[in-house]
Order: sequence, then C-alpha cells, then structure tokens
Amino acid sequence: MVLEGKSVFGGIAIGKLSVYGKKDHTVCRSKVTDTAAEEQRFLDAKEEAKRQLAGFYEKALKEVGEVNAAIFEIHQMMLDDPDYLESVSNIIKTQEVNAEFAVASTGDNFSQMFAAMDDDYMRERAADVKDISNRVISILQGNVMGDMTGDEPVILLADDLAPSETVQLDKSRVLSFVTRHGSTNSHTAILARTMNIPALIGVDFKEQIEENGAASPVDGAMGIVDGYQGIFYINPDEETLEKYRRLKEEDEQKKRLLQELKGKENVTIDGRKINLYANIGGVSDVAAALANDAGGIGLFRSEFLYLESEDYPTEEAQFSAYKTVAENMAGKKVIIRTLDIGADKQVDYFHLDKEENPAMGYRAIRICLDRQDIFKTQLKAIYRASYYGTLSIMFPMITSVTEVRKIKAIVAEVKAELDRDGLPYKDVELGIMIETPAAVMISDLLAKEVDFFSIGTNDLTQYTLAIDRQNPKLDAFYDAHHEAILRMLKMVVDNGHKEGCWVGICGELGADTELTETFLKMGFDELSVSPSMILRVRDQIRKTDLR
Repeated sequence: MVLEGKSVFGGIAIGKLSVYGKKDHTVCRSKVTDTAAEEQRFLDAKEEAKRQLAGFYEKALKEVGEVNAAIFEIHQMMLDDPDYLESVSNIIKTQEVNAEFAVASTGDNFSQMFAAMDDDYMRERAADVKDISNRVISILQGNVMGDMTGDEPVILLADDLAPSETVQLDKSRVLSFVTRHGSTNSHTAILARTMNIPALIGVDFKEQIEENGAASPVDGAMGIVDGYQGIFYINPDEETLEKYRRLKEEDEQKKRLLQELKGKENVTIDGRKINLYANIGGVSDVAAALANDAGGIGLFRSEFLYLESEDYPTEEAQFSAYKTVAENMAGKKVIIRTLDIGADKQVDYFHLDKEENPAMGYRAIRICLDRQDIFKTQLKAIYRASYYGTLSIMFPMITSVTEVRKIKAIVAEVKAELDRDGLPYKDVELGIMIETPAAVMISDLLAKEVDFFSIGTNDLTQYTLAIDRQNPKLDAFYDAHHEAILRMLKMVVDNGHKEGCWVGICGELGADTELTETFLKMGFDELSVSPSMILRVRDQIRKTDLR
C-alpha cells in the first residue's frame, strides 16, 4: 500500500509501524458536595502539570534549543491564564461537579473559541489548550503519561502529536513519525526538523489494512517513510524494500560526507565565496552553531529573552546574554535582531491590544519607536556587549527611510549616554531586515542609510503573495520560489551593492539548496540558516560552478 503526505523533514526510514494511541481522556460527570476540596484538587493537578511542562522545557532546551523549547513555557503560562482558571473554578462551584469534568468542559469551550478566530496564530492555540487540559485530566485521573514506544525502533503513526508528546520521544527508538493532521509550520513540525527525524503529515492511513481479501492491523507491519518525496509505504514488496535500503545507505553516506566538510571554505568551484552563518534563538543555541561550523550568527532572535521572562528583561540581563554569545563566538560576527514581538509572538506584560490582523499590526520596530524606553534599554545592552566581540544590530519590519533615521537618532542618544557614563563599546554595523514589499521597492534609498541588508524571506513571501504561511489550507498556494519573490531578491542585492551594502538572507529560503546556485548568481554575500543546515548548504556551494 502506498500513501502520500506532506514532508516535514527529509530522510528515509525503514522499520516496523507502531500506532500511537492517545490515552483515553474520557470524563464522566459526577456531583460533588465539597466544591472547595474539588477546586483544590484542580489547583494541585495544575501545579503538577506545570512541573511536568517545566521538565519538558529543560529536556527540549538541551535537545532542540531555546526557540523550539519555548512552546512548553507558553503551555505553562496558559495554565495560569486567569480566564482559564476562572472558568474551571466557576464550573466546579456553580454546577457542583468534579474537577475532571470542569477541566474537560473548559478545554472544549476554549478550544472551540480559538478555532473560530480569524487570526491563524490564535487558531493554533486550540490544539495547545486541548493538550494542557488533557494533561491536567490525566493527572486528576491518576494516569501516568510516560514513554510511548517499546524497545524496538519504530515508525510512529499517530492522528497528531502534541509538542509535549514529541519531546518525550526517545530518538534512539523512533525512526520517523507519520501523522494524519498537523501543518508544516506547527510546533511539532519544527521540533521534528530540529531533531532530524524524517516525518510526514497529512497521511490518511487506516489502522486496518486489507490485502489479498484479508484484514490485518497496520500496527506491527513493515513500513517505509520517504521524507524527500512525501511517500509512505505499508508492507512494501521486496523490490521496493531493496530499492529503499540502497537509497538509505546512499543518504547516510551523504551525511558522513557532510561531516567531512567541517573546516572547509564556502567557495564555489570557480572561486566565488559566500559567508554561511547560523540563526539562533538564545545562548544555548550557540553550541549547535559552533558544532556545525557556522562562520557567525546571522540572526540572533532577541525577542526570546522577552518571551521567556515574566517582566521586561533588565539591561543587565540582556547584556549578560549578548556578552556570552559574543564571547563564545570568539570574534565571529553576531547579528542581533532587535525586539520583534507582536503578530504570533505575544508577551503579556507588554499589554498589547488584540488586533484583527496582528501580522500587519503593532509589532517589531513600530513598538520600539513608540516605546523608546524599552528600545534604549536593549540598545544599551547590545552596545555594551559589543566590547566583547563583533556585534552588528539589525532592525526588523522596516518600511521607510524615516524609520531608519529615527532609529539612528536614538542610537546616537544611546552612545552619548554610554560615553557620559564611561562605559566602553565598539562601533557596530547597523542593518535592516528586508521583509516588506515597501522595503524592497525603496531598497536603493534604504541602502544609503545602513551597512547591510538581511532578507526575511518568510514574511516577505507571505506579504507579497498575500498568503498566511501558517494557514495549512494555503500550503498549496505558498510558493517561496515565485518569480515575484526571486525578482525582489535580485533587486535588493543590486540596490544594496550599488551603495556599498552587503546583502544576506536570514529567512528559511536561505537553506533551500535548490536555490543556492541562484543566490550565488544573484550576488548574495551571506546566507544564514538553522545550524543543522549549514553543512548541507556548504556542500551545495562547493559543488556549484558559476562559469
């Protein structure tokens, strides 16, 4: 049997299939007389759930880095949401029912509410609220949520996998996973890519298969996952098995060869060089960047310092983080993107108003220019850290020359304050992200104001094509190779170079090896990709001949 799905991460897996059956969270309604005691049962279970999630966060932090571990902090915050807590408490008190029923009802209600929202980020929270509610219910019911596989390495099949389930996977015992649902931009998909597990989503598999007129369970059957082609085989014939064994061996040989590329230059056969940097979310990701031989950090997502804090991070806290990264990179370039919250990255203590269309709303540099005290605190921390390494600063969501000039005026004020206080710093490169069509069209003017451009292809693509990249219904229309995008990239490179700006890419498109040759021909100076993709892109660069 051959089924098709959407690839989350490339690779080939061959092994037995194991159907992951989610624990039964069936809840019965029962009347209680002591509602105060029942409410306390819920609160105790909630605290235990938070403790478990904190453990998942620490595990994910070690395995997949700060950026991808952040979902477990979000889940902890959701468990403390006043509206969620009030709903559970109110149901227990007014209906005089057991805590399990109150949590299940609240989870269903909130999930339906999120699912009905227009904002795609909020719609994704529907699955999150169900996940946290099921966790609390499991604790209340005395169920242990443990490992989900046996001793033998398997291809895991599931309806869907929550982030908390995915992080518990013992990678040594999971060859791949295949799910019926999910999106390519879901937390689980991101984790799969970071964990290097071949994975498919959107595969409509049945738990019983019919062959030769007889039904048999898919659990325990032999399977093949082709993460490159998005194909899933159940009980393949010997010829197919042999074919994929050869392909898997070739795949593993390629991976071994990639390891041999460590320490090699990013240079084409005909001598064209390009800088290859890493995207990181925090201090803990530096290890992966160095392990994969990154030439520098092309994108330090500083907003995660804010997302992981319960209040505005202080100048000292930020300084410590930036200084550590600068020192660990030992003089290699580190580009810090200033605060980029709003849209899908909400921080409670900022008290941002809810917006109909947050992706195009009050976010990133717009917040910084409006709330300059926050902005100056961050800039001071970066400039102080610059003394300990080679830092550059990059400003997101730029749409006009006026914005850039306002930023430069604030930078001048910050430097004057540091001079007044006798705090040492170095002059740093100032650059902007090109992620709006407006910035592309005036890139000739913007290039006169800054030292470099870095193109955020994720947002640029969604804004240009008018497609929400997080909406799975639009996956078929989302084309990062669209001619309009490629023309924009070329325009930015040409306009930047005319004014002495170097130009890079820090969006996911930079890791697309189908376009590496195109980027080199366009004249890009730098590509910044996830640490796990650096050697793959280097291999492609070194195989390219531009003559």
